[in-house]
Amino acid sequence: MDGSQPYNPRTVEEVFRDFKGRRAAIIKALTTDVEEFYQQCDPEKENLCLYGFPSEQWEVNLPAEEVPPELPEPALGINFARDGMQEKDWLSLVAVHSDAWLLAVAFYFGARFGFDKADRKRLFNMINDLPTLFEVVTGISKKQAKVKSSVSNNSNNKSKSNSKPRGSESQEKLPKVSQLKDEDEEGLEEEDDDEHGETLCGACGDNYASDEFWICCDICEKWFHGKCVKITPAKAEHIKHYKCPSCSNKRARAS
Repeated sequence: MDGSQPYNPRTVEEVFRDFKGRRAAIIKALTTDVEEFYQQCDPEKENLCLYGFPSEQWEVNLPAEEVPPELPEPALGINFARDGMQEKDWLSLVAVHSDAWLLAVAFYFGARFGFDKADRKRLFNMINDLPTLFEVVTGISKKQAKVKSSVSNNSNNKSKSNSKPRGSESQEKLPKVSQLKDEDEEGLEEEDDDEHGETLCGACGDNYASDEFWICCDICEKWFHGKCVKITPAKAEHIKHYKCPSCSNKRARAS
């Protein structure tokens, strides 16, 4: 079998490199080389498996004959389901089984070379930082990256005081951190915009706008444009409990 020469990584880093090579190979089979992969999985043939090798090469072949095999074997007979379901669903199914196989191979090496609890945890964390094959094939990983990017960008424009527990009324007025632009969510976005429009600045009285920085007073729980109370996003990052000018003046007069 091409690319299946004995290979025994012995450290966490080597096992992870092995994992990444095999993972890249299977991603290639299920995405860029998908037409070739689809053709090779002929249901008329015997039980076939999808193999990924550390060299980032993939292969559709019969399972190993020896029992037990040198390494854990991929899902058997993936070709039989090919014509019985939609192509995208079939590819997703192959991806799920391939995810399980990649983990099995990685932790087979871990067990064989005596990784302790700390090494196993480190290996899993390294693997878990990567999107699964299923997430890549179905496009979920791109959506997650978009969400993370949106949340990261918007969190720089919102005060840390957003994390303070609030009543249900305040929650309803809380501006959304993530403003995702998804075609199938356009209807929801129109409703969100209406909801956001009800939030008024405690200083100028103008409506909330999604592209503006706002901050909430931890005392009166009113929202303010950052520019109206002279608070920048950078300055807000260092404020644990924000008091608006009105509440600050009340405290000063009381004392």
